[in-house]
Amino acid sequence: MKTSQRKVVICLLLVLGSPRWANADSLDQIRQRGTLRWAGDKEGGAPFVYPAKDDPTQIEGCDVEMAEILAKKIGVRPEFVQGQWEKLPEVMDRGDVNIVLTGYEWTANRAQRYGTSIPYYIYELQFLGRRDDSSLHSIDDLRAKQGRPKRRVAVLGGSAAQLYLEENFADDVEIVSFDGITDAMRAVELAVDGIDANLQDLPIVTYYEKGFPALRRVGEPVALGYYVVLTRKEDTRLLKAINDALVEMLRDGSLRRIHERYNMWNKTQGRRGLETQENGCFTGSGLTERTATEEETESYEADRGWAVMVSRAPLLLKAAWMTIKLSVVAMPLAIMIGLSIALGRLYGPTILRRPLALYVEVVRGTPLVLQLYVIFFLLPEIGVNIAAFWAAILGLAINYSAYEAEIYRAGLQAIPRGQMEAAVALGMSRGLALRRIIVPQATRIVIPPVTNDFIALFKDTAVCSLITVVELSKEYYIHARNTGAIVELGIITAVLYLAMSYPLSLLTNTLERRLARERKT
Repeated sequence: MKTSQRKVVICLLLVLGSPRWANADSLDQIRQRGTLRWAGDKEGGAPFVYPAKDDPTQIEGCDVEMAEILAKKIGVRPEFVQGQWEKLPEVMDRGDVNIVLTGYEWTANRAQRYGTSIPYYIYELQFLGRRDDSSLHSIDDLRAKQGRPKRRVAVLGGSAAQLYLEENFADDVEIVSFDGITDAMRAVELAVDGIDANLQDLPIVTYYEKGFPALRRVGEPVALGYYVVLTRKEDTRLLKAINDALVEMLRDGSLRRIHERYNMWNKTQGRRGLETQENGCFTGSGLTERTATEEETESYEADRGWAVMVSRAPLLLKAAWMTIKLSVVAMPLAIMIGLSIALGRLYGPTILRRPLALYVEVVRGTPLVLQLYVIFFLLPEIGVNIAAFWAAILGLAINYSAYEAEIYRAGLQAIPRGQMEAAVALGMSRGLALRRIIVPQATRIVIPPVTNDFIALFKDTAVCSLITVVELSKEYYIHARNTGAIVELGIITAVLYLAMSYPLSLLTNTLERRLARERKT
């Protein structure tokens, strides 16, 4: 390569790899592209963003209308990007979107990590209980009492409701985190896994409460706070453009008209906060019961590196123990069910073979997430209420049993038919021949793939967070989001997963080598 060419390549690499380039303010890029990419979550996302009733391929909601006006005032058109609510800021960190909407509350932590606009709505938290539960009269009834177990309260993971309970009722209640708003409300209505109540943003309660007739509002709303637009911290020009657009919407009444259409406007909206810092970030002053002090801001900055690894590692270890328990209990059940299905399909009566084959195809053809959802949320509809831990065990065991059934069926078919015939000729029953001769040989053959499935099961336990089981990956998401130590805690989490799965990998390799030697002899 010539010297001049080498210089060009080096310059390009420096430019492309430069943090300044990667973190450049995106306002010019947005205008050049012609679209403002905003992130939201349609799952239980009303009244903010949800599929339109007339045309489910389209979206509607107060944030949809607000995004349209914001984009128009910037001079572009809006482009919606779907994501899981609690992970939307991470989607923005990747650069996939420019702003985050969908009812994101202002917190001191978020203000430290992201650009936060002036408020576009003042929310309150509403406490919900079951209509048939006469023991709840206000949120203060959550206080622990001697002789009564802690009440279990459902919240949206990462929401202001969760933060409020952690700050005010940490010793009194057991907080159960859900990924979806409606899932949390349904869990209370059905008393799933002993869940007693729900704390939810008032606009969400107003929109959804007609769909949950077994729930009722308990007491007056509490904990006023702000909904803000989130941007990347370095996008100061974009943030100031968003603020200017919001001020115009407040002045011309368009913001009020949007909220009135969705039954969100109330007298609280008159208590506005418009003060910002030099970089355009909303200060959080004027309304919230608790704002960030200088000392707290410094603690957010310091909660990184080795300190956060030391402080959060015990929590990740505890969650890893939950992952181990789920795997160690579910896998033997999956093996027993799978082996029974394989034996039934190969040696059982004809009337049994077709249903077993159908079971395998249905379970393999549907995702684990759906199966867990059915077990945890739909079975209580018919009176079958299973605790979250055992629902996770059952879901994992059922899902993996279909795969184990096919593995064992292949192993059983690999045994020559003459061995069964010889055993019967010697006077053994079919059942005895299977137990003493066929199954032991098939087990030796299928040990490597079964062990590989066990390793996969360790990682698939992450899906169980859908039904409130806090295993290793969920614990990581919780603390990575709250501290911003994504890399540090990610390293610990990866090491823990490796520590759990690598011994199984070594066992698989050892067994494969041993079986290979035995076949040669």
